[in-house]
Amino acid sequence: MLLAFFTSSCGGGFFKYSDAKKNPVNANERIKKNIEEGRGFRLGSLGGKKGGDFLFSSANPMWRASMDKLSFAPLSVVDYGGGIIITDWFSEENSDEEIKISVRFLTNEIRSDAIKIIIHKRKCESFNNCKVTSIENKTNQEIRIAILKKAAELQSKDLAKSKEESGDYKIPGKNF
Repeated sequence: MLLAFFTSSCGGGFFKYSDAKKNPVNANERIKKNIEEGRGFRLGSLGGKKGGDFLFSSANPMWRASMDKLSFAPLSVVDYGGGIIITDWFSEENSDEEIKISVRFLTNEIRSDAIKIIIHKRKCESFNNCKVTSIENKTNQEIRIAILKKAAELQSKDLAKSKEESGDYKIPGKNF
């Protein structure tokens, strides 16, 4: 009885008549058509996209300039994707005050409002008794200007190098 039930139900609703002219012969085309119609899925797409989006900080002159100008301080957080560089607390020798510098990238373009410099000062009277304040003085502006100047210099060097490699440069004394 069980065998009769399964064999009689095979022709009922499971298999539908299909026209060979409407269905692609190539297996990959059939898969694509079924997925577009919502009648299938691919196991390869379950893990998400293959590979990743790589962010190359070495191509960004603002980032390179900031790393160069902050090389004197120990770095705590360096996140190219998030657009932030934060130094660790540091100080001069024989000083009870420490500072921390944060550089926030607001855009990749080299312009005056592209980065924000935040400096915090920490003064500790004892091990757990510290006072942290934000500093807003000419040092913030000096660091920002130094980074922007270095970024402009790096960008012009990169541009000259790419022109030299691509052959897009003028030969002195020749008019074309």
